[in-house]
Amino acid sequence: MAQKDDDDSTSGSKRAYSAPALEKGIQILELFAAEPRGLTISEIAQKLGRSISEVFRIIIVMERLGWLAKDPVNDRYTVTYRVLDVAFRATPAQTLSNVAAPVMYELSSATNQSCHLVVETGGRATVIHRQENMGPVGFGIRLGTVVDLVTSCSGHVLLAFAAQDRRAKVICSLGIALDFQTRLEQRLDAVRLQGYEMQPSARTAGVTDISFPVFGFDGHVCAALTVPFLVTIDGSQKTGLEETREVLGRAALDISAGLGWSQYK
Repeated sequence: MAQKDDDDSTSGSKRAYSAPALEKGIQILELFAAEPRGLTISEIAQKLGRSISEVFRIIIVMERLGWLAKDPVNDRYTVTYRVLDVAFRATPAQTLSNVAAPVMYELSSATNQSCHLVVETGGRATVIHRQENMGPVGFGIRLGTVVDLVTSCSGHVLLAFAAQDRRAKVICSLGIALDFQTRLEQRLDAVRLQGYEMQPSARTAGVTDISFPVFGFDGHVCAALTVPFLVTIDGSQKTGLEETREVLGRAALDISAGLGWSQYK
């Protein structure tokens, strides 16, 4: 007599597995992504639509394991750097950052501009590495910042150089209007053709963002290397906009080569 598991397997049926505690823990972590100032247990329960008692048990375990930390003054919980550490060690982000770090340092030194590295995951773009400029004045973006794929320079590069099916899937998931989607597609085609994106910053006036794609050994785009170009008026400007763009383009190629990519493959 065949075992039930074998019957299920041969019939192609799928079982719905449930792990309520794990699901609650993941929901809590995702909630904190939008609440960097932290939350109390009652606030967490209210936002998730759960009872305080069931949230309390999960929070205590997450705190004991080092994923959350409690402020003794106001009883607010925040995510610890353990989350970031595990994410970097468990994904290609660590390898990418290790290869990019010395190149980005040289880029910043040569231009006296800050730079950052952005990756796309699940329809979102996140800054995973940054290098501040060496001068007393500059403009930078914080590690972990979520960047808008549709309006940002980095987002345009990540979408423009993505495989066609991947690009279509991400754009479809964003839920933007059809006419705007058409204009976006046209812009992405132009970015891919010229090899980079350059536009006024979507966040800050007076800053011009420049971004180039970084490719992995498989030939697919894995990141966008971006410089938020800031003009100084005190004579400390090392490179102009066009020269910075050229230096940035070479840096992106150097990182790609360090990851095993070759334009001759």
